[in-house]
Amino acid sequence: MTIARLPEWIIIKARNFFTYEVVRMYKVHNGKETPNKINRILSLYTKLREGRCIHADEEAKRHGVTVRSIQRDIKDLQEYLQYQQEEDTLLSYVIFYDRRQKGYMMKTADVSTFSNSEILAICKILLDSRAFTKKEMTAMLDKLVTNCVTAKNRDVIRELIKNEAFHYIEPHHKKVFIDKLWTIGQAIRSHHYIEIAYTRSKDKKLVARKLKPAAIMFSEYYFYLTAFIEDKDVQQHFDVINDAFPTIYRVDRIAALKVLPDTFRVLYADRFQEGEFRKRVQFMYGGRLQRIRFTYSGPDVEAILDRLPTAVIEKETENMYTISAEVFGEGITMWLRSQGKNIHVLP
Repeated sequence: MTIARLPEWIIIKARNFFTYEVVRMYKVHNGKETPNKINRILSLYTKLREGRCIHADEEAKRHGVTVRSIQRDIKDLQEYLQYQQEEDTLLSYVIFYDRRQKGYMMKTADVSTFSNSEILAICKILLDSRAFTKKEMTAMLDKLVTNCVTAKNRDVIRELIKNEAFHYIEPHHKKVFIDKLWTIGQAIRSHHYIEIAYTRSKDKKLVARKLKPAAIMFSEYYFYLTAFIEDKDVQQHFDVINDAFPTIYRVDRIAALKVLPDTFRVLYADRFQEGEFRKRVQFMYGGRLQRIRFTYSGPDVEAILDRLPTAVIEKETENMYTISAEVFGEGITMWLRSQGKNIHVLP
């Protein structure tokens, strides 16, 4: 395949990454491609990417060419998309003829792209998380809608989230920490120690910690780092000395973060499994792993089972359930108390 060497003015006309890729990868037939032909290709591709229907006869009149020329352009674009699909699955699009609209349309070739319903759900979950500042949240929502929704449906999605986005209340800490998540994630993946300056909640004192990062988690408005401390002097002040479970840190309270050159070894059999840990830690408080038993007489036992993923119904009567669960930390105590008379803790 011969790649065209294009003048700078043509590259400038590329409206986004995808149209630029069309220009960059476009085949040269017999070594000759006119600027008009390339402009036409760009115009067709842009309309298709926006979710519009291409009618060959209308486009032929607009560009002053034959219908056959437009059909050849469509075929070239189809070949280009096929080539890109083989090279990069993120660009899995196909052009097809829609008999109902009597024109050419573009759609995703597989499930690598979100549907409108999925984007709406993700936007709603993001808004309800209240995890980011309003500026960050607005930018994320705009990127999601702009990049993952076709032009004809963007206004619909924006209308459905507009009111909630307008009244969005950011967390009181007002910290921007999203880049720290990536830095921590890279350290976890490469098994590098990290050093943090952390603001303790109980006395607002800034403390230094050298940690083996294990996982990043999210729960009720906040992101958390789970990590292991090797400093024996620090461990002496913990409730559980030589605890097999990690310590939990709120990411927004990390004032400074440094990835150290030192690495640590993780045996496969001993690796930290955040999925299993997450089932047992629902409230992000430190403490011991414990098994609890209680009776529940409220109206919705499903809410209890969803709240405690390890919960098992041991016994069920007409108006009461006996439930047991394995949980980590002391947060469960506060939650049980918050349920009032619906829950009675068993010895």
